[in-house]
Amino acid sequence: MAPEQPIQKARFHLGQVVRHRMFPFRGVIFDVDPVFDNTEEWYLSIPEEARPRKDQPFYHLFAENSENDYIAYVSEQNLELDESGTPVNHPQLAEMFDGPIDGEYRLKSAHRN
Repeated sequence: MAPEQPIQKARFHLGQVVRHRMFPFRGVIFDVDPVFDNTEEWYLSIPEEARPRKDQPFYHLFAENSENDYIAYVSEQNLELDESGTPVNHPQLAEMFDGPIDGEYRLKSAHRN
């Protein structure tokens, strides 16, 4: 029996502002999957040369670019901290978070486990 691969610990946490390494968008993390948990169709829609590994954390973001606000699902390998200090202006942020406070968003008490 082969040993199970350990699940990678998430590098980022809820409320952090991150940006995509390759594409011009940023957002606030509102959920984390320890490994890929989306449809195979979604996964295969990513060009093969840019397709991330499935065995890493994936983050749900309240995302924005210069034109739109949306929900993004991004692998850890494609994210980095956004240290610009610029607030994210996604319309759903205020439903879950207060802030920014010291560069991060804080979960409202109604959303804490």
